Amino acid sequence: MKSRFYYAGIRVRNLRRSIAFYTKAFGMKVAAQGTMPHGGKYVHLVTPGTRMRLELNWYPKGSRFFVPYRKGEELDHLAFVVGDVLAAYRSLRRSGVRVAVDPKHSKGTEVYVKDPDGIWIELLG
Repeated sequence: MKSRFYYAGIRVRNLRRSIAFYTKAFGMKVAAQGTMPHGGKYVHLVTPGTRMRLELNWYPKGSRFFVPYRKGEELDHLAFVVGDVLAAYRSLRRSGVRVAVDPKHSKGTEVYVKDPDGIWIELLG
């Protein structure tokens, strides 16, 4: 089977807050958005230079896809390539982004911050 990876989807608790985070922190742009038949909402975000999409999914209580967040789910992660890992890390920290793995405590290139829902974001050089 031939395939091409198209997007990664993550569940978010507050769609507006997550859109603001990814557009401000990583310069992503809204490419598409809509409402699913069960009442959930989705937003596709993109960055220049890639065809990859990040799909943010929000599900209302009562939807067959709604599941309460549980401790430990924040270990899902996304990776963003940046020009300078330490400069990106410092910039994100100044804007209030929470740390998952500080560069001082990382082994090799393991530098992670957290999005508003606790999902880890890996910064790659």
